Amino acid sequence: MLTPLLYIADFFSDTTYRAWLKEVNRFIVKKHFLEMPWLLLYIFIIWITTVLLARLFDKLFNQIINSSVKKLQNDPTNYVFLKHFGRAMIYIFGFSIAVWSIPELRAISKSLLAGAGILAVVVGFASQAALANIVSGLFIVIFRPFSVKDHLTIDDTTFGVVEDITLRHTVLRNQENRRIVVPNSIINSKVILNSNLNDLKICKFIEINVAYDTDLDKAIAVMQEEVFNHPYCIDNRKQEDKQAGKHPVMVKVVRLDDYFIRLRAWAWAADNSHAYEMTLDLNKRLVERFREEGIHIPFPIQTLLINPSGASNNAPAQNL
Repeated sequence: MLTPLLYIADFFSDTTYRAWLKEVNRFIVKKHFLEMPWLLLYIFIIWITTVLLARLFDKLFNQIINSSVKKLQNDPTNYVFLKHFGRAMIYIFGFSIAVWSIPELRAISKSLLAGAGILAVVVGFASQAALANIVSGLFIVIFRPFSVKDHLTIDDTTFGVVEDITLRHTVLRNQENRRIVVPNSIINSKVILNSNLNDLKICKFIEINVAYDTDLDKAIAVMQEEVFNHPYCIDNRKQEDKQAGKHPVMVKVVRLDDYFIRLRAWAWAADNSHAYEMTLDLNKRLVERFREEGIHIPFPIQTLLINPSGASNNAPAQNL
């Protein structure tokens, strides 16, 4: 009885196998696989292999990102960018192999490269935006002005949570669960408000107007009570402020207008999401509480004085 090793050795020494291996070698050396219909099969195999390698690369990197974020609490920004970069390199490498392995295409590419000076200039100008986005993406990953899951406000008009940073663009998710795609070259040149950079705590201004005949001490006490009792409010006082007995919520008079006094409360929350919800809740609660306490919230009133004689020189309108 033959052992497995002896069986394998006997199989490789078989004359039929050696003849088959010789024919396969001749087929490869003479590049018969580059002739129809072998050419189509060859390109199909390269395409399938490239796609499978790209998906395998994605799967492995997703596992690395998930394990790193959950176990090591690492920032996934670098991993996400490298994943897109590696996948792009796999597709470029597969396409290059397919083109370079075909002698006809290789000759054509050589002739095109020999006399493509003007075309290269045109393509260079056309690809400036794409190259700028890639370079800007690298700068974002290196200098880290923001990361994945950060809350960004761009030019005070665009707000969203960073979901992805690719070679070309950055994807933000806004409050309506819609995606905002911003090219890296644009976001890299804009003024960005990052609510998560270095410190997650957020201070929100809770402002409300009161009439001039209002008891300001009472209104300030009501605001301090409502803000401090909100579940998302945190005590951000320094140790010396606590020893001095200062209230956890600071409320000041910030403006004296024609018909109102503006009060502002400094409300602190653990992060931007909690701060936003706290602001909406307090806007509603303060209006209700001021009504309960009889504190008047003024609004402009316009009074028209009409001359009963019907003269053309009517008295001008007065604002109260």
